[in-house]
Amino acid sequence: MQLTDVEARILGCLMEKEAITPDNYPLSLNALTNACNQLSNREPVMSLSEDQVKWATNSLRQQSLVRAMQPSDARVLKFQHLMTEKLDLDQRERAVLCVLMLRGPQTLGEIKTRTNRLAEFDSLADVNAVMSGLIARELAVEMGRRAGQKETRYAHLLSGPPAEPPAEAPVDIAAAEPRRDRIAELEASLDDVRRELAELRARFEEFARQFG
Repeated sequence: MQLTDVEARILGCLMEKEAITPDNYPLSLNALTNACNQLSNREPVMSLSEDQVKWATNSLRQQSLVRAMQPSDARVLKFQHLMTEKLDLDQRERAVLCVLMLRGPQTLGEIKTRTNRLAEFDSLADVNAVMSGLIARELAVEMGRRAGQKETRYAHLLSGPPAEPPAEAPVDIAAAEPRRDRIAELEASLDDVRRELAELRARFEEFARQFG
């Protein structure tokens, strides 16, 4: 499975709305587009047209990840995801994948907080157990901890390996040494100037006393 970012967003939205607004699920194309472009609980925020969502949804239908249906009381096609059946997911696994698809790499604590409407986790250990299972199935990955980060983050693999943020530029010690030497020289020169000024001030005061 190698989903595009738009396809992952569509599946994440369908999984989310199925759990939190079941009365309005499956979703029409308009409702699905609005869910994809939602400003809250999305990272990054997208601005997709209905045509973009339609094309991506058609691609997902070809991959047997989305089903289109037209209920007897509806005038338009509606869409539902098939992730549960396709990947044999339980409720907790589905919840974790859902928030990873909607909000990108996250820590275990963030995942626990953001899945509170999708599934119940009593502790971080519960989240970690589900994550370990997803990693074993190659559906998720633990990302390397970078400088300045206190906690490990996790990402889904449905769109391939996650892109790592650019590494911080290493400190060039060889280039830094001359700069430190130059600063030391300037500080020493400044001390000399201060001493000379102090001596001139003292001489002037002595001269003023003689002729005052």
